[in-house]
Amino acid sequence: MYLSRFLSIHALWVTVSSVMQPYPLVWGHYDVCKTQIYTEEGKVWDYMACQPESTDMTKYLKVKLDPPDITCGDPPEAFCAMGNPYMCNNECDASTPELAHPPELMFDFEGRHPSTFWQSATWKEYPKPLQVNITLSWSKTIELTDNIVITFESGRPDQMILEKSLDYGRTWQPYQYYATDCLDAFHMDPKSVKDLSQHSVLEIICTEEYSTGYSTNSKIIHFEIKDRFAFFAGPRLRNMASLYGQLDTTKKLRDFFTVTDLRIRLLRPAVGEIFVDELHLARYFYAISDIKVRGRCKCNLHATVCVYDNSKLTCECEHNTTGPDCGKCKKNYQGRPWSPGSYLPIPKGTANTCIPSISSIGTNVCDNELLHCQNGGTCHNNVRCLCPAAYTGILCEKPRCEEAGSCSSDSGQGAPLRGSPALLLLTLLLGTASPLVF
Repeated sequence: MYLSRFLSIHALWVTVSSVMQPYPLVWGHYDVCKTQIYTEEGKVWDYMACQPESTDMTKYLKVKLDPPDITCGDPPEAFCAMGNPYMCNNECDASTPELAHPPELMFDFEGRHPSTFWQSATWKEYPKPLQVNITLSWSKTIELTDNIVITFESGRPDQMILEKSLDYGRTWQPYQYYATDCLDAFHMDPKSVKDLSQHSVLEIICTEEYSTGYSTNSKIIHFEIKDRFAFFAGPRLRNMASLYGQLDTTKKLRDFFTVTDLRIRLLRPAVGEIFVDELHLARYFYAISDIKVRGRCKCNLHATVCVYDNSKLTCECEHNTTGPDCGKCKKNYQGRPWSPGSYLPIPKGTANTCIPSISSIGTNVCDNELLHCQNGGTCHNNVRCLCPAAYTGILCEKPRCEEAGSCSSDSGQGAPLRGSPALLLLTLLLGTASPLVF
């Protein structure tokens, strides 16, 4: 309660001083996001932009498969061993837990030796394409902070596209193409992220690096977030200030690492040869044992905490902002247009706090906790002070005799407070608020 009271006083003072005085604002940095750190000089306060910690975002997603009946096991079917494509006595059976391979096994904890995985039906309907869309949805805007990593238990697909959405799946854009032959599959020359630069970091490429057939040591596909960060922060990501500066000033770069949904489009399973072996179609399928997506809730640098409640992620907004992404000012705090927080100036950044509306100051001039009416006045409906006969003013702070010029030292009424209206209001606020305790 004391902290909220302090912040309310602070916000009101910022508004009054910005409107009525020529002095610059002094509350620009992320004071509510400070944390104690240990340095060679001892324990000090460190200020930083308000953003939630990076975490494993697969704990909060919902997964959808298209076609919905593409998972193996209903009806039960045999498939060939992954290490030996001619050992075809393995069975997938959705009704038997030990033999089932449902989608949630793409996200279960497995340790260093995965043994559970999702698996598609086999390519028994060849030459009809075996294609699967795997959609990961958060119902929340998130910012990616590490590589997206997909671990296959089957051979890595011959053709695949990773896509992203920024509008909850209404529209999609490609993130990266994967193929054993990029020119044949997507009419694109093959590239690696290492071929890019700061100027081409947003280029959508097709890579052949992750599309070989099955082998024990080549089961992983990456979407390289960190390699793109490294163009600005250095190879070991030690110069994060440079990266944050770029993210702050370049919306396209910021949006590139921001998603609401991801979609994995599996277009052609691993064949390993030029021709499909039509006599052994049970050897062709998709199987994924793990998907890693690491990131943080996007809160527009207005929150340090993102809570998961009722299957929904929501930012706990600071700086008088509100909304799932802290994307607007709270009611009565629209004294200037909403703006996201800023990493600049490095290292403290600028909070861009929403400030009270001028109308809200005039309308809600008193309440029972913050703005007390003075000199025996009473607060009427949190709107105005009802003053005793001898006093007037917004907070009953002004003797009526002053208006008539008849105040005297023996009138029993104290001399009025001198100074600008802003200083008067601040004095009244600080004089009536309860002591602050931290």
